[in-house]
Amino acid sequence: MDELRNQLKTMNRQFAFYMKHKTAMKNNLICLLDQTFPGVNAYFDSPAREDGSQKWVDFAAAYWHVDCVRKMFPDAFVDHYSNWCGRRKYNFSKAKAEEIYETAKELVSVLPKDDFTKRIIKQAVDQLNTASRTVEQLRSLMNETAARLPEYSVIMAMRGVGPSLGLQLMAEIGDVTRFTHRNAITAFAGVDPGVNESGNYSPKSVHASKHSSPVLRKTLFQVMDVLIKTKPQDDPVYLFMDKKRAQGKPYYVYMTAGANKFLRIYYGRVKEYLASLPQ
Repeated sequence: MDELRNQLKTMNRQFAFYMKHKTAMKNNLICLLDQTFPGVNAYFDSPAREDGSQKWVDFAAAYWHVDCVRKMFPDAFVDHYSNWCGRRKYNFSKAKAEEIYETAKELVSVLPKDDFTKRIIKQAVDQLNTASRTVEQLRSLMNETAARLPEYSVIMAMRGVGPSLGLQLMAEIGDVTRFTHRNAITAFAGVDPGVNESGNYSPKSVHASKHSSPVLRKTLFQVMDVLIKTKPQDDPVYLFMDKKRAQGKPYYVYMTAGANKFLRIYYGRVKEYLASLPQ
C-alpha cells in the first residue's frame, strides 16, 4: 500500500505541473484568438472529453479567424458547421450556428487572415491539446491507482471531492493511520488555528498556521469552493461555512474553518472504515 500511495503522490505532483502548463497554454491561445476571433472561447462550455479535447478549441482550430465564418454565406456556414460537428462527433445546433455567424459579422480582428496567423494559432492549439491529453492521461492513471486503495470508496462518496479532488486528497494525505489524532492531520494540512496572543490580548480569530503542505491546503480550498457553489443543504461542512459567512467572517476565515472541519470528518470516516476491515 505504501508503494501505491507514493506512486499516487508522484502522479499528483505531475498532474499539478501539467495543469499549470495547460492553464498557461489556454491563456496563450485565448490571447491570440482575441486578435483573430474575439470571444470564440466562450461559444461552448462543453466539458473536456476523455482524450482532453474541448469543443471550443477544436472549433478555433477549424475557424481560426473571424473571416473563416463571415466570408461565407449564412446557409453555407450553417452547412459547413453541421458537417464539422458530424466529423468531430459534436452536437449540432442550427440556432447556435446562426448565433455564431451573426456575432462574427460585428467582430473586429487585429491580425490579418494569412498563413502566418494561421500557423501561430494552429501551433497554440496543438500545444494546448498536448497538455490537455497529458492531464487526462494522468487523471485516468491516478484513478486506477487510487481505486486499489481501501479508502477509495469512502473518500469518493464525500461531498465536494469529485473525480479529481478526491484523488488529490488521497495523494497528499496518504495513510491516515499515521496520524495519532484529528489535530495532527489538520496541523499537517496547515489549517489548524495559529497562536496570536500578547499579554492579556487574545483575538477572536487568528490565521491558520500554514506550517505544512501548501498543495494539500490548495486542494482543500478547492473542495470548499465546490461546496460553496453547489450549496448542499444536508452537508455539515457547507452549513458550517455558511453559518460563519452569515456571521460576517472574512472569506479566508470561513474557508479555512470549513477545511479544518472537512479534514476532521475525513479523518474520522476513513480511520473508522479502515479499522472495520479484516487485518
